[in-house]
Amino acid sequence: MRLKRLEISGFKSFGKKTEFIFDSPVTAIVGPNGSGKSNVAESLRWVLGEQSMKSLRGKRGEDLIFNGSSSSSRQNRASVKLVFDNIDSLTNTLGTSRPFPGIEFDEVSIEREVHRDGTNIYSVNGSQVRLRDIVELLSGVSLGPSGHHIISQGEADRVLSANPKERREILEDALGLKLYQFKISESEKRLDKSKENMKDVEALRREIAPHLKFLKKQVEEAEKVVSMKEELANLATEYFSIEKDYLDSMKEGIASNLHKTKLELSDVESELSKNSKSPRLRELTDALSKLRNEKDEASRAIGRLEGKIEASKHEDLVRVDERGEERCRYCGQVIVRTPRPDLKDLDSKGLALKSEPDTSNYLKEKSELEDRLVRLVKSENEMTDELEALREAEKVSYELRAKETQLRGEIERLKLQEEQYKREHEIFSRDAHEIGMLTMKNVLADSRGHGGEASGRSGGLASGTRETQQDLRKKIERLKIKAEDAGGLGTDVIREFEDTSARDEHLSTELADLTASIESLEKLIRDLTNTLETKFKDGLMLVNKEFTNFFTTLFSGGSAKLGVIELGKPEKIFIEGEELELENEEEEKGKKAGDREWGIDVDVSLPRKKIKGLEMLSGGERSLTSIALIFALSQVNPPPFLVLDETDAALDEANSKRYGDMLTALSSKSQLLVITHNRETMSHAQVLYGVTMGADSISKLLSIRFEEATAFAK
Repeated sequence: MRLKRLEISGFKSFGKKTEFIFDSPVTAIVGPNGSGKSNVAESLRWVLGEQSMKSLRGKRGEDLIFNGSSSSSRQNRASVKLVFDNIDSLTNTLGTSRPFPGIEFDEVSIEREVHRDGTNIYSVNGSQVRLRDIVELLSGVSLGPSGHHIISQGEADRVLSANPKERREILEDALGLKLYQFKISESEKRLDKSKENMKDVEALRREIAPHLKFLKKQVEEAEKVVSMKEELANLATEYFSIEKDYLDSMKEGIASNLHKTKLELSDVESELSKNSKSPRLRELTDALSKLRNEKDEASRAIGRLEGKIEASKHEDLVRVDERGEERCRYCGQVIVRTPRPDLKDLDSKGLALKSEPDTSNYLKEKSELEDRLVRLVKSENEMTDELEALREAEKVSYELRAKETQLRGEIERLKLQEEQYKREHEIFSRDAHEIGMLTMKNVLADSRGHGGEASGRSGGLASGTRETQQDLRKKIERLKIKAEDAGGLGTDVIREFEDTSARDEHLSTELADLTASIESLEKLIRDLTNTLETKFKDGLMLVNKEFTNFFTTLFSGGSAKLGVIELGKPEKIFIEGEELELENEEEEKGKKAGDREWGIDVDVSLPRKKIKGLEMLSGGERSLTSIALIFALSQVNPPPFLVLDETDAALDEANSKRYGDMLTALSSKSQLLVITHNRETMSHAQVLYGVTMGADSISKLLSIRFEEATAFAK
């Protein structure tokens, strides 16, 4: 794997796009102070994901963007891109392996850009990704924002100056153990989350347990209600099935009888219309009455005429009494003498006289009256015969009218039955709906039919069936009242119990899953921890080997090694030769090995000097020791490239020669990018980049020859 190039645009002093090509083992960047050459190292740190603005000598993201000058406008964004060679590094019978697994491109570009609003954008091969994706990708090739592969002048002594815990972290980073630590950290977070979720699930189960127990008792009662409603639904289905047949039969019978009766009434009315003689009967009765009155009057007139005729024959029988009235000598009755008018002077009734007749032609008048009477009697007989015939016909009409009255009464009765049917059907529908809502069943769905028992015309069922229906209805009413009193206890509580039981079962399953997940995570953490400890121990041995080699090379002898110490362990105090037990010593004894914290201590011994321990080293000796340790760390798990930013600044000529030799050895495993003023260091570089800054405050690259590098760097 090889770093191919670095592109900087708008980052700090690099106001314009600048490109560094890395095609040699050692590349040196030189330039006077203030030219911006150290910004190259910071751009590398930043693109690899550095989040600390202090490490980048800024306070906020905006400080990283070129701010312009009197002759150059400021930029609105800054970007840095690293391009790596991703050509297969290993070919075997199983296939090929790329430096960046999972990326099937021959080049891998990692880019970061920042805008003035503070927005950061990360990209891999032009596709936007998260910072986490960048960190995971780089951790696989031993790269990171603040790792051992980017070392500035001020940080050369960082490993020695760090406390034991920080040294361990630096060592773990150098050994490429960050990925394991990251996985352990992620697993521990997931483990904590799983344990927290388990507590929540257990709390929820404890919370619903009493309610579930209560619901279980309620369900037992509810099941009785459900059973009762089932019985009610079954009885209602049977009842309403029969009742439906009854009502259908009633409706059919009423409709049939009503139709038949109306047809019969229509026939009677038609016959009655044909046979009715009532007008003629009344007319004939009136005429006969009138005729008989005339006949009676004629008879009386004849009688009077006969009296007069008889009286005229016996005038000697008349006497005059003392009053002067004429009386019959024999009977003593008063004799009234009146004229007989001529028949032609009689009025329409033959009674009143129009004028005074002659002491009449009584016989003639009598004869005429007798003839009239004969005619009247004849007419009376004729009328009487016709009237008798009419009365016979009227008797048939009377019978028809009686039948008509009977039929109309039957129609009214059937209409009353029709109204009764409507009322009963309304009650039927209402009751069926109520019981259906109460039992949540369609009690009309199972229409088994009992039409064979219907009496048809009568519109009902056999009396025995109706009695059975009444008994069944009473039973249904009793069950209905009980079901209504129970309310929604039946279905509601069962549904709630089922939901709560399902929830408890789900929580139980979730608890089992969490338990399995916790066990799996704990095993994973143990395995990762064991792997981490094994790699740490093996790596520490290799670091100590390289540390000793570089140290003895720089100091021409001596020894140096890293040791593991327990952190927080109380020191022992002796009083008069006896060990004093401290307050927290018992607590320390009770700690498990996994609960203890460990750090790294540095032990050095200079040749020909009785100096042991970092505190007794001079400034130059500390600088050489730092370089030896840094180089040792870089060789155990070599990164693709190593940035050394003026780490040779404090070296004299002799040590610079040794430093240069070590650069050559290091370049066999990692590309080196050195920022330096040291001529000896420059001599080991194959490519030199000169950085300068003009009046426009923009850092620029110059093509520089080795002979000019020393003078240019001052």
